[in-house]
Amino acid sequence: MDASSPDAAIPRSGPPAQKPPSRSGPPGKEPPFAPETDAPTPAADARRGVALTVGVLATVVFVVLRLVVALGGHQPLAPDLWWDEAMADLANPVLVIVAWVPAVAGGTIGMIVAGVVLIAVFAVRRRYGDAVNVAASIVLVVAIGAPMAAVIARHRPAGSLAETMATSFPSGHTAVATTVAVTLALILRRRWVWVLATVWVLLMMWSRTYLHAHWLSDVVAGALEGIVVATLVWSAVEVFRERRALRSAGQTSATAEVNGSRHLPPAPLA
Repeated sequence: MDASSPDAAIPRSGPPAQKPPSRSGPPGKEPPFAPETDAPTPAADARRGVALTVGVLATVVFVVLRLVVALGGHQPLAPDLWWDEAMADLANPVLVIVAWVPAVAGGTIGMIVAGVVLIAVFAVRRRYGDAVNVAASIVLVVAIGAPMAAVIARHRPAGSLAETMATSFPSGHTAVATTVAVTLALILRRRWVWVLATVWVLLMMWSRTYLHAHWLSDVVAGALEGIVVATLVWSAVEVFRERRALRSAGQTSATAEVNGSRHLPPAPLA
């Protein structure tokens, strides 16, 4: 057959599979709660590496702090005493009310409500992976922190205006607040979310120490626990999402090749 004949111009394969949009574009190019897609991108891989590194470092620092507290007989450290006295010197009825706001909002009921709302929003927006991320992070941080605090049984500062049980290390309020804040910042990928997340965590740490519910080392440990849980769970969800996307892309490509071959013209007779 001559190369210039009409049959020679017919493509020998089906149309190329369309590449799904990426979730990891530059900030501001995609609405924060846009429906998810599962396309793996180099940007997503780079962020996961950073998150894993931060999570591992936070784990190491947490373990070191735990050992220091244990070697001290679970007694307050020198920075703990200094900070507790500084908070006592700032005693003020107005500040007590201010301190109770994050304490209540970040308490058991407050975080259950916040978690349910976040999971529902992500589910409605068809971002099921992110909904699972939030749910798994909250469940895991509580499952780790609550038994740990009960086993360690560190006493709280004298004159606590909140809880009095000997479950001071690590701070559960701070751990959950950090977990939710960092998880949302990783998912939404917005600078302003990171700023708000940082402010919220610092406010919670101040609140718990101002109310003398925790020592300074307790809230630092809680923040570290939250960072570890948030970064590792988010990384695990992203790995699962990427692998699922690769499988889906492979199936789509195979289907396109099969469909394309069905439309090929019959081979010319010799």
